[in-house]
Amino acid sequence: MKVKLSDELKVELKEALKGFNKEVLERVKKLPAVSKLERPFKVSRCRRLGYKPKPGYIVVVSRVPRGGRRKPRPNSGRRPKHAGSVLFTPGLSRKEIAIYRAKRKFPNMKVLGAHKLVEDGRHIWYEIVMVNRT
Repeated sequence: MKVKLSDELKVELKEALKGFNKEVLERVKKLPAVSKLERPFKVSRCRRLGYKPKPGYIVVVSRVPRGGRRKPRPNSGRRPKHAGSVLFTPGLSRKEIAIYRAKRKFPNMKVLGAHKLVEDGRHIWYEIVMVNRT
């Protein structure tokens, strides 16, 4: 059943979420590009992805750069059509790149799911739920 929120409650909720996102962003910026957390920032979202607070389950935060991803232009001269830099689409989404980096750092773990945590002008951080294969 959906609950209809009043406009005042919506404004309060948005302000509370802004404050939460700012706190998370401050803490995440100090971490390395791929790092293991003791407990997830967004517990409810991670539980939907399969996280359980038991041994063998971990949560990893992975940082991926934002901005345009362009194919490097070839050095030798040629017309733009044959250069291959026009209409270039990258093969992996940013979320897939974050998962790939987490898998590389923790090779014995299996990925259960991932979701976007926060973003700023330069990076996007993803929270990845992983479980031990054994």
